[in-house]
Amino acid sequence: MNNKKPSHKIIPGRREFIKNSIQAGMALTIVPRFVLGGKGFIAPSDQIHLGFIGTGKQARGLANQFAPITKIIASSDVDSQKLDLFSRNVQKKYAEINQKSAYKGFTTYPDFREMLERKDMDAVVVATPDHWHAVASIMAANAHKHVYCEKPLGHSVEEGRAMVKAMGKNKVILQTGSMQRSWVNFRHACELVRNGYIGDIKEVLVNVGGAAIPDDLPGEPVPAVLDWDKWVGPAPFKPFNAELSPPVEKDVFPNWRKYKEYGGGILSDWGAHMFDIAQWGLGMDHTGPVKLFPPDGKEYKSLTMVYENGILLKHEDFGRGFGVRFIGTKGVLNISRDYIDTDPANIVSAEIKPSEIHLYKSDNHYQDWLQAIRNHSQPICPAEVGHRTSSLCCIANIAYWLKRPLQWDPQLEQFKNDEEANGLAKANIRGDWKLV
Repeated sequence: MNNKKPSHKIIPGRREFIKNSIQAGMALTIVPRFVLGGKGFIAPSDQIHLGFIGTGKQARGLANQFAPITKIIASSDVDSQKLDLFSRNVQKKYAEINQKSAYKGFTTYPDFREMLERKDMDAVVVATPDHWHAVASIMAANAHKHVYCEKPLGHSVEEGRAMVKAMGKNKVILQTGSMQRSWVNFRHACELVRNGYIGDIKEVLVNVGGAAIPDDLPGEPVPAVLDWDKWVGPAPFKPFNAELSPPVEKDVFPNWRKYKEYGGGILSDWGAHMFDIAQWGLGMDHTGPVKLFPPDGKEYKSLTMVYENGILLKHEDFGRGFGVRFIGTKGVLNISRDYIDTDPANIVSAEIKPSEIHLYKSDNHYQDWLQAIRNHSQPICPAEVGHRTSSLCCIANIAYWLKRPLQWDPQLEQFKNDEEANGLAKANIRGDWKLV
């Protein structure tokens, strides 16, 4: 089929999206701070009080989203310079919002456990490297704080399932940071697929980066501003290298995400976005593939995963950057942050009828979480959904590492007759850190 079809109306770029989200957020009705486990709440004029665990580049962007619609009262980081920069940025933001020369009421903590003891804090944003997501989120849930956790949710299958259990046990609301679910074009794409506009789905191609690799970086002197042992935390201990935790003046997304000790490679980093859309479009939010075939140079030119119903999910570059291609019996749909189009071209402009399937509608990922807290309902990307996507990324990594076909049971969340693969799906928690 000809791929050079005119694109449908494109959603705003990331920068415009963030700007629009902030403006929309400032118009949001103030959210009351609910008492966990009950129906009562403090005065309606009260806002959700928010703390941040992790204050790097991603956290600073999230703070800009949440500052207009919550009250950020605290943050924690093992890097004192990043913690100080985050503090200054938040206070400056609130000074601008409140039209005052200064903002008071913000506290920083070198250890997030102390921050979690605050009774006046309702929720936390976990914006740490991936290897900290589970431990930090579970401890927050045990302290009865709602959680916004960056994607991918779990660093291993076992960690993700432990997070789901902790949120349910403590009756707290978790939103996974897979914010593409709150973008109109991704929702429209998935509704077209779910309603059969391109026919029965045969294959889905997902283009994202490669699998995680071991940390073999040379050791470097640890900066005085960084508590390296706590940065490593539950991960296997390795020497410091600035690629993993760059100095604050180097305004980049760190490369820890490339290494299996701390992340899942770009396969997980972007897969938590694009595989997530594949799962959403296929209606597979509570399950996963049952077979995985790594590239073998023969039958399988790319990692191929097979669902129980026979649909193929391939980690394959289809030549249009990071994105998703749904291939059906009546057409093809392509979706990314930069385009949405179909072949035949007219499909993409179809309007979903009232009688057809309509997916959860969220136009702002951050407000959606706050509304779910207020209603004590589940948001657009709750713990179970985030876990299923991160699990898919985890088992995909394992297939690449082991370089052999695998069978996966998505209900038991175990590989069939493969002790080595199951070992890689488990958490590898160092020291006294725990998943309970």
